[in-house]
Amino acid sequence: MTRILLCGCSGRMGRAIAEMVDEHPDISIVAGCDRVAYAADFPIFESLSACTAEADVLVDFSNAAALPDILAYCGEKKLPAVLCSTGYSEDDLAAIREAAKRIPLFRSANMSIGINLLSALVRRAAEILGEGFDIEIVEKHHNQKLDAPSGTALMLAEAARDGLSYEPEYVYDRHAVRRKRDPHEIGLHAVRGGTIVGDHDVIFAGTDEVITLSHSAQSRRVFAAGALRAARYLSGVTEPGLYNMDNVIASL
Repeated sequence: MTRILLCGCSGRMGRAIAEMVDEHPDISIVAGCDRVAYAADFPIFESLSACTAEADVLVDFSNAAALPDILAYCGEKKLPAVLCSTGYSEDDLAAIREAAKRIPLFRSANMSIGINLLSALVRRAAEILGEGFDIEIVEKHHNQKLDAPSGTALMLAEAARDGLSYEPEYVYDRHAVRRKRDPHEIGLHAVRGGTIVGDHDVIFAGTDEVITLSHSAQSRRVFAAGALRAARYLSGVTEPGLYNMDNVIASL
């Protein structure tokens, strides 16, 4: 049995994970951590310092501001953690890498298996198409999302960069500069509206042809399912390190 301590349990993703756990008899949520409580099937603590539950892995779907407390708690308890929040700063990412020297940590900008497959396809497409195609990324999310571009859009841009023979420049806002598009740019564009769960299009625009690689999340269940896969995987890991969805896919 994999015992999960769920941070951000009262949010949209936290509740989606709690609902999906019933479909996995080998996984249970032993406690949640959130400043806002609700009528859950497990105890909810306002802070990690108040938590008394014993867990095998922490799953975080709160926000980037909670990272220092999570790393401190997991470091003290020697508890593996699946970090699903987005909007991490460069300092946050450095802190994650440092903590991964002491405990197993899992981080992915997107917990969907499909998105991680898309990332691999984008990298391969960039390798093959090279300098002959302009790369533009369009992401769409609900009107409550705080960060832009999304962490997933940046993840896809990095996948494209890994496949290119040159170092691309990320361009986020074209209206500020009046100029022709540089062939070594990767454009990133954010759309916010309604209740869009998450759509990502990676456009390879060449001469007289366009290739578009797309992923559309129909519900938050795809992210919850990926987080549970990651939790199950990481609970069996004893070696410190920074793990990602590639490790989960390889273990399937």
